[in-house]
Amino acid sequence: AECEMPNATDPGLSSLDPALMACVGSVELIARTVVEGFLVGLHRSPFKGFSAEFSEYRQYLPGDDPARIDWKVVARSDRYYVKRFEEDTNLDCHLLLDVSASMGYASRAVTKLQYGAFLAAALAYLMHRQRDAVGLSIFDDQVIESFPVSTRSGHLRTLLAALSNTRLGVRSDVSKPLDQLAARLRRRGLVVLLSDLLDEPNGIIQGLKHLRFQGSDVLVLHILDPAELTFPFERPARFEDMETNAQVVSVPGLVRQHYLREIGALQERYRRELRLANIDYHLVDTSRPLDEALLSYLSTRGRRT
Repeated sequence: AECEMPNATDPGLSSLDPALMACVGSVELIARTVVEGFLVGLHRSPFKGFSAEFSEYRQYLPGDDPARIDWKVVARSDRYYVKRFEEDTNLDCHLLLDVSASMGYASRAVTKLQYGAFLAAALAYLMHRQRDAVGLSIFDDQVIESFPVSTRSGHLRTLLAALSNTRLGVRSDVSKPLDQLAARLRRRGLVVLLSDLLDEPNGIIQGLKHLRFQGSDVLVLHILDPAELTFPFERPARFEDMETNAQVVSVPGLVRQHYLREIGALQERYRRELRLANIDYHLVDTSRPLDEALLSYLSTRGRRT
């Protein structure tokens, strides 16, 4: 999609707005800008005390040795944190990015694929900063590219280069890469799925449960365009499935309520069934600032460590 520069004078426009990020061009620069802006935001938020030191500290939990509490951090943040040992901090993190044809949809300046790639890049950058080992798989109905987890020098740049070169694939088959990843995992870690989840829910949910059963923590970032969430169309139109090319002519006013019930039911099903499996699920609206999804990652990672 072409870059459409939004009105920068809009007082409600975030500096991390995805439309602005799309105009930056460099995925590496986008990742760094999003993460650094996110960390600055943490300094100014109720998470104060967690941003500057979050790679070195974690919040005190019942059962921790009180001798590990860092009282200087307590004095600055009014929260109790303990110093992490090296074995507490390192984690294997696997990013799974859906590039199937439906991810090419956009009602605004940024497609779901662009948003997903920007977000995956920011997560990889943040994980690398955390000294976590990061891996990446890019898939549609099969795994197109896969990079094993690593902390090697230059690995982050390899991942960012792959994300900057993502291209739309064909049909979705989200369950396949989940099963393939589960088969090759040798160490429990954190799996982050970035997808519009517009595929058969049963297979997706079972694949995610398979990973969770093996001991990995799982975070699902359900990426949808605002038009998919609100169905704002007014005039009669021809709607086309981006993966099958099937078409249907419809009057939006006649089908809006049915569509909203269905998309709402799909979200609720994922939310309910994944919560029961102890899997974190977050809906991600592509019109929202990119850094918002990073909080869900930190929350999941914090519980993991």
